[in-house]
Order: sequence, then structure tokens, then C-alpha cells
Amino acid sequence: MAEALETGIDRRVAYGTTIIGAAAFVLIATWLVPWEPVPGGMPDAVAPDSVFKRGQIQRAEDFARWARVWGWSALAVSLAVACWLGFTDRGRRLVDRLPGPWWVQVILTVAALSLIGRIATLPFSIANRLLELDVGLTTSSWPAWALDVVKGELVSIVSTSIAVLVLVGIARRWPRSWTAIAGGVLAVFVVLASFVYPVLVEPLFNTFTPLENGSLRAQILELAEEEGVEVEDVLVADASRRTTTLNAYVSGFGGTRRVVLYDNLVEGVSEDQALSVVAHELAHARHDDVLIGTSLGAAGALVGVGLLGLAFGAAERRGGRRVGDPRSVPMVLALAALATVLVLPVQNGISRRIEARADVDALAATEDSSAFAALQRRLAVRSLADPTPPEWSHWWFGSHPTVLQRIALARSAKVR
Repeated sequence: MAEALETGIDRRVAYGTTIIGAAAFVLIATWLVPWEPVPGGMPDAVAPDSVFKRGQIQRAEDFARWARVWGWSALAVSLAVACWLGFTDRGRRLVDRLPGPWWVQVILTVAALSLIGRIATLPFSIANRLLELDVGLTTSSWPAWALDVVKGELVSIVSTSIAVLVLVGIARRWPRSWTAIAGGVLAVFVVLASFVYPVLVEPLFNTFTPLENGSLRAQILELAEEEGVEVEDVLVADASRRTTTLNAYVSGFGGTRRVVLYDNLVEGVSEDQALSVVAHELAHARHDDVLIGTSLGAAGALVGVGLLGLAFGAAERRGGRRVGDPRSVPMVLALAALATVLVLPVQNGISRRIEARADVDALAATEDSSAFAALQRRLAVRSLADPTPPEWSHWWFGSHPTVLQRIALARSAKVR
């Protein structure tokens, strides 16, 4: 068990860290987030029956209803498990049983709690996969799906362990001022993770090959040059081995930036529709939207660590655990899980505006609103996207405008 720490958190440092992080977040959001991405405002969503057949609407709504049931159930159970372990003695007792010095206990605690949470929510993941299999949204075998789950869990455990080790280690070394130091270090960690993810994590889940020379590749590179986006290569990901949905994205930064197309996008849509997707992603790159999100995440890390310090400071005054004690890890993870859900409306509200700006730019770059609208319809039909999700659900969980809003944007003369 870790030795007792003699001094407590300096609340002034914790308040200062929180205020600086919040001020940075507000400044970055005010300066860089496109709060009015559509000239004249977002048009009203088009009527569902003007885009989809009744059977398509019914099928999408039925799928989305059950997908929300399984997704929300998994979220509720994961939060309940995290709170049960974090705010009771169960988590502390678990840590006490783990061997090794403090840093080994931290790693083992993160791994154990992650696996407990994964096992608790596994029935809902299986139910959702069965649903996707039933409607034809997934093509992978059960062993391949299980391997992806294991890979995802390992990535989560490694990244979370690094963050928590930094937090606990700094709290042990600087027990009064750890909030400012750990907040700064974790903000840097957020930035580094954004650069490392495309290089280390993406290849774990997909194999990438260069798009063969031809009309599509030439048009993509030409469009990137016109938009002023430096692109090193155009790659194709073997996504069809896992999913039937269509997608593309721009990965990397500067000289390592790559346009990545799903193989089923290359094979399943016309070139003008594929270019519409690419134009949207190039708009993200041109506006450095990944860097904007990363900067906001770094500022959010400062706020989160500052609030964590205030929470543990209050616990310390009542004789509770300190962050420098490995037995505090379950509580840290529980608070992080709750905070992650609570900030989703802010995070997704910003995301929807950034996505809308990318749509506007894509329409302007391609000057082909018909291809854009046709693509959005095709994407929605292939992925069984709910055309009319519950408003509160979309406000809380929706990272993009709805398909009916995006088609309305394409039909609007305001962006032509």
C-alpha cells in the first residue's frame, strides 16, 4: 500500500487551473469554432418522405430504436459499475489486493476496472452486433469482431494507464500543486495523442493500400491542390471486411497528411459522390479542425484536472483518499466517466457546427449539390441512419447535422 502523503491540495492552485483551462477553452471556441457556419443560418430540415420511401424510413427508425436501447443500456451499466467501484470501498479493496509498487498497482487497477466494465457491457455489445448482422450492416466474422474488441480494449487500457500514471505520479511528487502540473502535462498528452493516433492506432484496425492511378485519384489530388491542402498520398482502407457503411477521412498533419477512402466507397459510389465526401474531409484539413478539437481537448484537460483537484480536496478534508494514493484510481476513473458524458452536449454542439462548415465548403468546392444530396441519401440508407432522431438525443449525442438537415443545406441556394 502506498505511504501516506503529508500535505493536501492547495485549493488556490486547483481553482487557478480550472479558471485558466476554462478561459482557454472559451477563447479557443470563440475564436476558432464556426458558430454560424451556414450563411444566413441552417435551413429547416426537409421532409423525410421527400428523400426516403416509407419502408426505408420505417426500417431506419426500427434499427435506430433498438440501437439506442442497447447503446444507452451499455452506457448506463458502465456508469453504474464505475460509480459502484469508484465511490464505495469495493474499488479500494480491489487495489489493496493487487501486487507491486504504486505504479504497478495503477496499471493493474486501470486494466482490471476496464475489463470489469467491458464484461458488464458485453451483453449489450453482442446484442447490438446481432442487430447489425440482422440488417446487414456488418460483414466481419465473430472471431474478427472479438479481435477488434480486444484491440480496442488494449488501446484504451494503454492510453488510460499513461494518463493516470502521470496524474498519480505528479500528485505523489507535488501533493499541493499537482493540479497545475498534471493539468499541463495531460494537456500536452492530448496533443501528442492526436499526432500519434493515425500512425500507431489506425493500422491496428485496417490495412491501407495506395489508391490506384486513375481518374478518381487525379481528381482528389487536384481538388486538394485547389483547396490548398497538402496531401502526401491517397489510400484505401479495407473497411469492407468489417462494415457495409461508406466513409472517408483525412488523416495526419502537414507532410504526413493522407486522404483515406473506405474500399466500399471507392467501389460503391460514383466519382462525383466520392469527391463530395473527399471535399468535406479536405475542408476539415483546410480549417485545421483536428487541431481545433485537439486544442479544445487540451484546455478541457486543464479544466478536468482542476475540478478533480477540487473534488479530491473536499474529500481530503473529510479524511478521504488522495490522488497520490493508488486506491484513488477507481474514484478518478468514475469521475472521468461521469464528466465525459456530461460534457457531450458541449462537445457535440461544437462538432455539429464544424461539420456544417465542412459541408458548406464541400458544396462550394465541388459546385455539385446534386451529388452531395445523393450521397447523403445513399449514406443514410446504407447505414440505416434515423432521419428524425429524438431532439434531445441528437442534442446530447449527435456529432453531425441530421441527414435531412444536410440535404436541406444542399438544396438551399444560400451555399451555391
